Amino acid sequence: MSRARTATAPAIAPEIFLRRATLARTSGARAKYAQRGLSQAGKLDETTRTMLLRQLYLSHMEGRRFEEALAVARQMIETCVMPDVAQQDAARAHLGLGDTDSALEHLRIAGRVCPAARRAFHLWTLGTVLYLNGRPRDAIGVLERALRWGTIDKPLYAAQAALARHAMGEPVDDWDELREALADAPCGQGYGQFVLGEIAFVQADYLAAHRYLSAFVTRTSGGRVALAVALAGEIRRAERLLRLLRGKKRSRA
Repeated sequence: MSRARTATAPAIAPEIFLRRATLARTSGARAKYAQRGLSQAGKLDETTRTMLLRQLYLSHMEGRRFEEALAVARQMIETCVMPDVAQQDAARAHLGLGDTDSALEHLRIAGRVCPAARRAFHLWTLGTVLYLNGRPRDAIGVLERALRWGTIDKPLYAAQAALARHAMGEPVDDWDELREALADAPCGQGYGQFVLGEIAFVQADYLAAHRYLSAFVTRTSGGRVALAVALAGEIRRAERLLRLLRGKKRSRA
């Protein structure tokens, strides 16, 4: 007589769920694997837990569930692992909710608690949010601090500081140099296309402005949802400038 056997499936380590969440193609799959990893409380170290929380945060951002994303970001902050990243994520969730003041506060904290190597990035992000939300005077000082801390992205920070000064009505005499330096730098791709488009618009180089801004909107709107959510302010501004450019074309017709 054969003896019945019971087989117990080997437990899946939280790190495996983290890898699956990271490689997931949909926000639903990302959330599923992150939650399964987080359910193994007894096996989780704080770093793995934080990284799983971040995958859950990203799934909420991709679904535009900003309240849920903010709640997860707050849990990340409590772990004290990657504190500047957690503060930046909380800021993005607040921006999705339209709470700019809270977002700015989180960005200021991120700039204080981050490693020195990431300070320029956080200062640049803070300056950009200030600029896009009608506070160019405050943005100037922050972006100039980012410029002092920056390395390879200095052309981007310099160009945005100049745009903030221009928004304040201050003269900017080196648009050509700023534009050329940014266009020639790696940071002139991707996000840099947005800044190049703004500079070209200021210079009345409308053909180039349309090319840069269209490329930026196409890239960000057609990629991952989380990217479009994070850059919603820039996309709105680029689309407004593109509408103005269409009006200029009609006026010349």
